[in-house]
Amino acid sequence: MLQGMELTAAATRWIDAPPDRLYRYLADFRNHHHRFLPEAFSDFRVLEGGYGTGTVNRFTMTLGGQPRRLRTIVTEPEPGQVLVEIAADGSSRTKFTVTPEGTGARVQIETSWASARGLPGIMERLVAPAMLRRVYAEELELLELYARSQDARAAAPAANEASPLNA
Repeated sequence: MLQGMELTAAATRWIDAPPDRLYRYLADFRNHHHRFLPEAFSDFRVLEGGYGTGTVNRFTMTLGGQPRRLRTIVTEPEPGQVLVEIAADGSSRTKFTVTPEGTGARVQIETSWASARGLPGIMERLVAPAMLRRVYAEELELLELYARSQDARAAAPAANEASPLNA
């Protein structure tokens, strides 16, 4: 349903974490995804589902001081590798791709949308893709930090686990 000139913005980052875990963090909107969203996203709510296909989310995204309220529906065209959020009004499509590479994975976030018409569209084409790339680069950095923190939590001994000092 994209109309007018299609714009695309993407960011990619290699993350040293198992691809299946990275995908789970992206697909689990109820427990994980909202924990590594940059400040450009606010008021994030899961309306239906919560994991992968069928999840419906609502949030506000602010770029260049302009807030935009979105309701998205999630699909998984390639479960475990590709997750897509489609704006309920058809105005945009964001694809998350996790590609195994070495000891980790290359993660890409890419959004396509139709630009506005006239002078606002010209301005949008000049600044919006770069702004969105920066937001996605930040989100990928936060995802990497989140994955590391989850690794640290999993590796930490349980508080009630026997310790040689307690023997």
